[in-house]
Amino acid sequence: MATFITRMHSEGAGVRLAVKDIIDVEGVPTTAGSRALERRAAPAERDAACLAGARSAGARLVGKANLHEFAMLPIGTNPWFGTPTNPLDSTLIPGGSSSGSAVAVATDEADVALGSDTGGSVRVPAACCGVAGLKTTHGRVSLAGVWPLAPSLDTIGPLASNVAGLVLGMQLLEPGFAPSAVPARTVGRLPTSAHPALEAAIDDALRIAELEVVPLDWSDFETGTTCFSTIYFNEIPDADRELAQADPENVGADVIQTLGMVDAFRPGLEDARGKLAGWRSALLALFEEIELLALPTLPIFPPRLEDVLGDATLPAAIELTRHVSLFNAAGVPCTAQPVSVASSKLPGSIQLVGPPGGEELLLATAARLEAANASATPSG
Repeated sequence: MATFITRMHSEGAGVRLAVKDIIDVEGVPTTAGSRALERRAAPAERDAACLAGARSAGARLVGKANLHEFAMLPIGTNPWFGTPTNPLDSTLIPGGSSSGSAVAVATDEADVALGSDTGGSVRVPAACCGVAGLKTTHGRVSLAGVWPLAPSLDTIGPLASNVAGLVLGMQLLEPGFAPSAVPARTVGRLPTSAHPALEAAIDDALRIAELEVVPLDWSDFETGTTCFSTIYFNEIPDADRELAQADPENVGADVIQTLGMVDAFRPGLEDARGKLAGWRSALLALFEEIELLALPTLPIFPPRLEDVLGDATLPAAIELTRHVSLFNAAGVPCTAQPVSVASSKLPGSIQLVGPPGGEELLLATAARLEAANASATPSG
C-alpha cells in the first residue's frame, strides 16, 4: 500500500505512532518523500523536538509515513515510494501531502500519526480517507527538526481514526493537554460553494449534535487564499529548488512544475502580507460573535487519481485546498472529521475552525459531533 517509506519495529505496549517523513527520527534518514533528498540524506542525529513527548510516553514508532514529495501538494501521490492506497476507494486520491499518515490510521497500522499542515496537508488526507485530523495553531508545536515548506504557514498535527485519537496525539505533542470540559455552544456556519450534498451533510451533523448554528454573512475566501498562495510560493525553501536543479531526474514533474511558479509570486509578497493582516483581523472578529466556525473541509468529493495527473494536478490542488489554506494564512487551529452524506458511499468531512490556541475547545466540540452522529442517518 506504500503507506510507509521506512518501517520500524519498536517493541513495547505503547501507542503505535507513525511519523511523516519530514520529521526527523534519530538514526533514520529524512527523505521528505523525494528520491533526490534520499540520495543525499544522512541518518538524523536527533529526534525532531515534536517527538519529545511521544518518547517520554513510551510511544512505539511504527514507521516514517509516505507523503507527496517535499510535502508540496495536496494530492498525496509519490512517484518514488509509491502512492498510498485510499482505503475507502483505491481509485481515489489519498489526499496530501500527509497521505501515508492518513492511510496508516485508516488501516489500523498506527493509533496516531503525525503529519504536517502548511495548506491543508493534515485536513485534506483526513477528509479523503475518512479519518480525523487536527491542524494546530501556528507556533504551538515546535518545528525544530522538521523539513520546512513555508515557515510562517507550517504546523505539525495528529491524525487518528477518531477524535479520541486526536486528543491522544495532542497529549504526545504537548504532555498534559486536555480538551475543554464543555464543548462550544455556538457555531458560525460559513457559506461556501461546495457540492450541495457536502453542504447538507455539514448542516445535518451540526443539527444532530444540537449545536446553536449562527449563519454568517462572510464569504471572503478569495482574499485569504490569495494571500496564502503568495506567501506560500515566496517561502518555499531554496533547498527544494536547488535539489530540483541539481538532480531533476529524481524530482517529480509536479514538484518541478510547482517550483517553476515561484518567481511569478515574488513581487506581491509585501502587498499580500498587508492584506492578510486586515483579513485576519476580520476573521478573528467573527469569534467575538460565535465560538467556532464550521464548513466543509473539501468543496468536492475526493477525485479519481487518473483525473489529477499531468496538467490537471495544479488545478486539482487549488480546488482541494480552497476551504483550508486560508486558515493556515490566519494561523488558527482547525479539525477535520468524517460525517455521513445522504445517498453516498463516501463520507464528507466537516471542518471546525477556532481562534488561536483554541485546540481544547475544538476537540471537545469535535467529540460531541462525533458522539451525536455516530448512529445518525443523514437526511435526504
